[in-house]
Amino acid sequence: MALGTLTALPVPAPRTIDRRVAAGAMLLAPLAAVVLAVPAGLVVWAGDTLGLPPLASAVLAVAVVALGSRGLHLDGLADTADGLGASYDRERALTVMRKGDAGPSGVATLTLVLLLQCAALAGAIEAGHGVVAVAVAVVGGRAVLALCCARGVPSARPEGLGATVAGAVPITAVVLVLALVGGLAAFAPGVAWWRGPLAVLLGCLATAALLARCVARLGGITGDVLGGCVEAATAAALLTLAP
Repeated sequence: MALGTLTALPVPAPRTIDRRVAAGAMLLAPLAAVVLAVPAGLVVWAGDTLGLPPLASAVLAVAVVALGSRGLHLDGLADTADGLGASYDRERALTVMRKGDAGPSGVATLTLVLLLQCAALAGAIEAGHGVVAVAVAVVGGRAVLALCCARGVPSARPEGLGATVAGAVPITAVVLVLALVGGLAAFAPGVAWWRGPLAVLLGCLATAALLARCVARLGGITGDVLGGCVEAATAAALLTLAP
């Protein structure tokens, strides 16, 4: 479920999708993200080797991640922005998100977040640690899915991906996964030991802010909200590692 949901890798469908399987998939999200981080890192390395401008390499790497995830999280980010910007009425906002058409708020948010990701990654490439930055950001950006699905976080709808995963992950498991990812980030080569964990932490804080807003406005999470949180966390991590 983790690979099939978060990547375009062709894998067999799970025999059963229940809350236990859903919780496991969210906890394994950082591991599934390695499938995206490796080709993105290779693109950054190849661009540096070929002497491409840092911004060009950054755009290509971000594009690889988007293609590797079928644009799922970017679509979620746009739909979440449209829903939050559409109306203070909860049902109206959820209806806008369900339609999937990109409105002005969604297009603007998507454009700005992608620009931020590319610019931040370009800065990291220019500073000599672009491969590390994209790896930490992609993996850390998916680690926050456990936080989004922690016990106590409700679903905005009675159906859909959000309803399946909402509140499915025990708090202790959330802490363990985030601590493990942050701890491994401390060993990232080419940067100070604290910058990797800080990138993961700030990604979590960006997620928490968006998550709190969505729970207050929408009544809980949806699949789109999960995608929005992934992109927000990835952008925050890349920005932390940009200098």
